[in-house]
Amino acid sequence: MNQDHYPSRLLESAITEFAGLPGIGKKTALRLVLHLLKQDLADVEKFSSSILQLKKEIRHCSCCHNISDTEICNICSDRKRDHSLICVVETIRDVMSIENTRQFPGIYHVLGGIISPMDGTGPGDLTIKSLEEKIAGGRIKEVILALSTTMEGDTTNFYIYRKLSKYQVTISTIARGVSIGDELEYADEVTLGRSIANRTLFEASFNNGKAY
Repeated sequence: MNQDHYPSRLLESAITEFAGLPGIGKKTALRLVLHLLKQDLADVEKFSSSILQLKKEIRHCSCCHNISDTEICNICSDRKRDHSLICVVETIRDVMSIENTRQFPGIYHVLGGIISPMDGTGPGDLTIKSLEEKIAGGRIKEVILALSTTMEGDTTNFYIYRKLSKYQVTISTIARGVSIGDELEYADEVTLGRSIANRTLFEASFNNGKAY
């Protein structure tokens, strides 16, 4: 195996840190580090300061678990949104994807993942309990399950459906415009927007012989 050799220990250390980021290999990390070396010190300090500030000060919305600068995010605090309509998503990235469609008027609930025994993730590791508490409050009229169309996503959908079916709330799921196995963040905005607009009752998809 070839061992990379660098002229500086500091350079190697910085490359190693960048290469630890998702999707960043050693060659890309080298390009990024060399780019930073060419920048003015003030620009590099501004860059590093923004990352540190993000890590130290970012919060999670106490209502929906989305990232926020304040205790309650700007979506949950927006009185123009339909607070009786809640869209359940897996990650923060899914909120961003759906918001980019500009076709969803309601609010969100971020689970923080999906049920995946292979990865050691169970219902207790997600924010399902706080979701049920919201529904039990009686102010939510419809819950849209907008999880990835994978086996794990479908399993999580069905678990949530079982949990919420005892309440007087409509439970729907996004239309299958998003291909099986796809994750929401990779769906184009038009397809994703139509999938939300053309959502169907979850019970109907289950009764049509869908396996979970």
